[in-house]
Amino acid sequence: MIIDFHTHAFPDHIAERAIAALEAGCNVKTRHKGTISSLLASMDDAGIDISVICSIATKPLQFDPILAWSKQITSKRIIPFPSLHPADPDPAEKVKIIHEEGFKGIKLHPYYQEFSIDEERMFPVYEACERHRLLLVCHTGFDIAFPRDRIADPEKIEYIASRFPGLLFVSTHLGGWYDWDEVEKHLTGKPRYMEISFSLEELPGTRAKELITRHPPGYLLFGTDSPWTDQTRAVKLLKALHLEPETEENIFYRNAAQLLGLEQELPV
Repeated sequence: MIIDFHTHAFPDHIAERAIAALEAGCNVKTRHKGTISSLLASMDDAGIDISVICSIATKPLQFDPILAWSKQITSKRIIPFPSLHPADPDPAEKVKIIHEEGFKGIKLHPYYQEFSIDEERMFPVYEACERHRLLLVCHTGFDIAFPRDRIADPEKIEYIASRFPGLLFVSTHLGGWYDWDEVEKHLTGKPRYMEISFSLEELPGTRAKELITRHPPGYLLFGTDSPWTDQTRAVKLLKALHLEPETEENIFYRNAAQLLGLEQELPV
């Protein structure tokens, strides 16, 4: 089994327009069309069983349509994480709604949503996620489409982890995209969840393996950031590290299955 903890897709009627705008902003070509059907085809090619879709609300008014679409696409193979915007008049209430609708988590992106993860205005969101035991997948590190402002860096992640010890915070891109020296300084070796998307493509294999093997094996998750990376290639890159079989299994599916409450679906 393989669970991809970080993917993106859009409703069919806006996917082409959304992908074109994002490609122009980051100068990276997508690997599929950004629809649910194209994601499922990519998953089939890569041997991926389940994908978590991470939506991003770029304005408060997008909460309701993202929530409605997330309910429509939920299936055994697609697990959506809706999103809320920090400028919402009552973001903690939106977290409660997401929980009551039965979702496992939410997605936030400091660059697209214009916040720093250690801002006090974010604390009610963290408290609500902590209270409702919702996973919070948050973009961390720098972002290819934005100036390298330090609004989601590993030191801030550690600050949030220490202030909200019950928060199930999952940092993306192996703890912080293109900030991996700071990841090693502040996060590596600590019980901090991180998924590995868009990192094996950028790091030398020896460096990636070093960061992964020095981290607690129960706190690493497989992710691709599809359609921005190729899922098949991401699977091959992880296998090419020749990790211990148990560590590889933990990353590919066991840790994610535990967080998502899918233990009963694990292979014996």
